[in-house]
Amino acid sequence: MKRAAAMAFVVLASVSCGAAKQAAMPTTANPVLDTPGSPAPTTAAPSSATPSPPAFSAKVSRISRDRLPYSWRPGCPVSYRDLRLITMTYWGFDDKPHTGEVVVRSTVTDDIVTVFRKLYAWRWPIKQMKLVDAYKADDFNSIEADNTSAFNCRAATGSSNWSKHAYGLAIDINPRENPYVTTSGSSAHQNAKKFTKRPTMGKGVINPGDKVVKAFAQVGWEWGGSWSGDKDYQHFSKGGG
Repeated sequence: MKRAAAMAFVVLASVSCGAAKQAAMPTTANPVLDTPGSPAPTTAAPSSATPSPPAFSAKVSRISRDRLPYSWRPGCPVSYRDLRLITMTYWGFDDKPHTGEVVVRSTVTDDIVTVFRKLYAWRWPIKQMKLVDAYKADDFNSIEADNTSAFNCRAATGSSNWSKHAYGLAIDINPRENPYVTTSGSSAHQNAKKFTKRPTMGKGVINPGDKVVKAFAQVGWEWGGSWSGDKDYQHFSKGGG
């Protein structure tokens, strides 16, 4: 009798221990992932794609007299009614797209849009592009600010004759990097001293025969860097001068 009771106790203890082990085993909703060699669960990583820059855009519009408080006055060789405002995209020195403004003669808006469309596609950088009226039509101050501008009713440098800018037929691009340089090699702007020689390397620099010069030549504009004597590396004009 005692032997039978002892055997019963052993059986009962074995069943109890087995039940305890079974209860202690972890459960999972996806047992396949717990098998050896199975990949760990993954989560989708956030997209790191950089959005593309906006496409080049240009809008040509008439300009009112009050937008030209300093750069135009009665007696200028062209009426403000014959000028046009171009609002367009340009690629900045900060490697980002920006929107700028220039004023030119109505007859050359297509030329300017054609060239600046190419410059933007090439990601060729421009420091800034404001009407010269932002500097009260002071050409020196506009150049000091490295401002790309076009129309300005003023005389040509060192002359009493009208500049091509006064007709809306010229544009100056990155004037710090592309200064006006005398035959002696000097510039009136201290911040442009290191850019007085050509060819030279640098962001926004125009060199002889480069793609910027060729792009303007294709629409009939000449480069001041090709002049004999003084060089005006910033300057492009329709038909030269």
